[in-house]
Amino acid sequence: MNFLRGVMGGQPTGPQPTGAETIQKLCDRVASSTLLEDRRDAVRALKSLSKKYRLEVGTMAMDHLVQILQTDRSDTEILGYALDTLYNVVCNEEEEEQEEIQQKQEDDLGAQFTEKFIQDPENITLLLTLLEEFDFHVRWPGVKLLTALLKSQCAQLQGIILVSPMGVSRLMDLLADSREVIRNDGLLLLQQLTKGNAAIQKIVAFENAFERLLDIITEEGSSDGGIVVEDCLLLLLNLLKNNSSNQNFFKEGSYIQKMKPWFEVGDDNSGWSAQKLVRVLVSPVNPPGATASCQKAMFQCGLLQQLCTILMATGVPADILTETINTVSEVIRGSEVNQDYFASVNAPSNPPRPAIVVLLMSMVNERQPFVLRCAVLYCFQCFLYKNQKGQGEIVATLLPSTIDANSISAGQLLCGGLFSADSLSNWCAAVALAHALQDNLTQKEQLLRVQLATSLGKPPVSLLQQCTNILSQGDKLNRRGSRVQTKVGLLMLLCTWISNCPIAVVHFLHNQDNVPFLTGQISENLGEDERFVQGLCALLLGICIYYNDNSLENYTKEKLKQLIEKRIGKENFVEKLGFITKHELYSRAAQKPQPSFSTPENMLFDHEFTKLVKELEGAITKAVLKSSEEEKKEEEVKKTLEQHDSIVTQYKELIREQDSEINELKEQVTSLTLQNENFQSTITQQLSQIQQHKDQYNILKLKLGKESQHAGGPAETGQVNGLQSEEVSQLRGQLEELQRCQQLLQTQLAEKDSIITSLKSEAVPPAEDATSELTDLRKIAVPADESIYKEKIANLESRLSAQTAETQTLKGEVKSLLESRETMEKELASATSTATILQTEKCKLQQEVQESKKEQDDLLVLLADQDQKILGLKQRLKDLGETQIEDEDELDSRDQFDDEDDEEEDEECDE
Repeated sequence: MNFLRGVMGGQPTGPQPTGAETIQKLCDRVASSTLLEDRRDAVRALKSLSKKYRLEVGTMAMDHLVQILQTDRSDTEILGYALDTLYNVVCNEEEEEQEEIQQKQEDDLGAQFTEKFIQDPENITLLLTLLEEFDFHVRWPGVKLLTALLKSQCAQLQGIILVSPMGVSRLMDLLADSREVIRNDGLLLLQQLTKGNAAIQKIVAFENAFERLLDIITEEGSSDGGIVVEDCLLLLLNLLKNNSSNQNFFKEGSYIQKMKPWFEVGDDNSGWSAQKLVRVLVSPVNPPGATASCQKAMFQCGLLQQLCTILMATGVPADILTETINTVSEVIRGSEVNQDYFASVNAPSNPPRPAIVVLLMSMVNERQPFVLRCAVLYCFQCFLYKNQKGQGEIVATLLPSTIDANSISAGQLLCGGLFSADSLSNWCAAVALAHALQDNLTQKEQLLRVQLATSLGKPPVSLLQQCTNILSQGDKLNRRGSRVQTKVGLLMLLCTWISNCPIAVVHFLHNQDNVPFLTGQISENLGEDERFVQGLCALLLGICIYYNDNSLENYTKEKLKQLIEKRIGKENFVEKLGFITKHELYSRAAQKPQPSFSTPENMLFDHEFTKLVKELEGAITKAVLKSSEEEKKEEEVKKTLEQHDSIVTQYKELIREQDSEINELKEQVTSLTLQNENFQSTITQQLSQIQQHKDQYNILKLKLGKESQHAGGPAETGQVNGLQSEEVSQLRGQLEELQRCQQLLQTQLAEKDSIITSLKSEAVPPAEDATSELTDLRKIAVPADESIYKEKIANLESRLSAQTAETQTLKGEVKSLLESRETMEKELASATSTATILQTEKCKLQQEVQESKKEQDDLLVLLADQDQKILGLKQRLKDLGETQIEDEDELDSRDQFDDEDDEEEDEECDE
């Protein structure tokens, strides 16, 4: 037991064993002891040695510790010791690493032991199973060990957990643990687990992670929750970043609305992460539809309004304010509704100033932090992105008719920054003004009207002219020596301004000093740091050639190209033009819209400008290298192509019209087919009704024939009259209904006649005209290399032939409808004749009924007179004392009574 005394602090009695020997003996004790207490003591000793002798414990004891985890599952204490020991072996404790070399060695050691542990995937499955143990001494070290393994070998461990049954679900259960330390470490574990793995991110999200995390944030006091809320936000960030499925799930689950309490004014503990979470949902790299829907939801729930409140609040820390500006930027970027709202936001000042003006004041103020100025520029760019209305409002503040001397406008601030002594303000103002002109020809032309007063006694100059003046006199005006940054900003502004705007090109070339300045800059031998300035000058001169309308005699396309060839050389010009795209800062700016620069000196290129360079570089190179003869040929080809384009456009319009006509015909055929089916069903119903009327008529006729043969007493006659009148009224109603149906059928047939007549006039499309136009198209001289247009014409011919065939089909359908109509007319005529016959028979029947009724009335009157006479004669006989003669009815009744009396007497005798 000497090694145990050494470990536990007893007095040694012999030579001290080395650490490796002690650890080897402990490992043997763990492997060979049959008593649980001995194994527990040995594992406890290994735990105490694991930090100091990390290499030895990891090398000799790892397999024994894994065996303990497998066999001694019933004892939570030994499980806890084993898990703690493994954690100490694979974990890299930062506080114990004092030197960089030692830190690297420790990291390598942790990675080696982690790799050894996860060689057998069953070890990870064993850990996940142990996490189901509720005992604190097992669950907590298990969470820490798994987190350490993920930090060291994340990708391999993610793959093992992903295929492990219920692996992610077991880890999600940690968020529901009532013990905060386990729940909080579970958050850290899930952060590591969800890094860069979309599959695990989706599983975690669908395990109700969003709901659980938002509940934890609410329990911890939202933005007052400190580090726990920060961990929740970072986990949400992992789940949503570059994962459109989880972003859509987050939006559809109405979780965006639940983020609003996180942005209460005055709470600055977790705002940074919360704002980064908002930016993940509206990032420009997301699919446009997903970003737009999230932007809409943020406006509807009031989140944008709350962010703007923070933006305009006083006392907000610089880092929170910067992140808020960046967040608002991406919430409004490309969203018309959000951009309009942002334009209406005013700062709480006296008098109130628009938020845009307040932000621009910060951007052109050289005393503001650099990152804040970059954020304001990004916000202004996002406000103008695809917002022609906003661009017009900004340019309008520069026009003479809208300038207000009593207030500060956005245009005044941009001009002030453009011509200030601070090169960074020059660059920011130039880029901001360029975004006000981006893809907007109207505002480019409007900005040509801007006039600037330079000094007393001198006439005003245009803004365009003042920009070129600053370029040519840059060394004198840049007192701080940052001439390059100012030049780059102005050149980007001028390139954006005159591109695709021939009027602006004319204004630029009208100044006699501009072209010599550009050619001088391009041909000059500058250092490596300013070579891209030569490229920008070459780009500006190339734009003057490419968008030149040849209205200035001294600066036509051809003369400018001759000037380049004499002063610079075409190959040299193209080489200088390529300096732009070869610059490292150009490639960095082309990656994402947000301007992110480490230092102000690196702030050279704008993201939107890189798109313009990419679009124009090839076209300008081609235009400069072409000879005049090639240009003439190209212009001729271009004119021919334009003619072909116009003809093709005409045919497209013709085909579009025929498509619409065919669709209308199809709809009419469908409606006529439905009407035909309705008519057929109506005729079938009417035929069945007519047959019923015939049957009823025959039955009534038979009844009337029987009644005419024998007329009964008064009671029978009344019944017959009631039956006849009821049936007659029933027949009358049915006949009226039949007449109404007949009128409706005739009306529908008349409408059908008109539709068929219109179809006859419209069914034939102008195929003959199309054929003649195709013949004209073939007659036009097409260059040999214009096979594309021949193919287009062939496609048009095939489409026309297909439409002609479809028209013939429609004609056949119309013909069949006409035949069906004739058949229906015959059936209707037959039904009409049948109805006429039935009407005639009805009239006869009514007449016979009236005659029968009259005869019955006469008969009743005669019977009544006869009864009165008989009664009178009986009375006279009675008065005369004569014996009355009984009538036949009385005799019959008396005989009946006599027979009954005789039968009763016979029965009594028998008894």
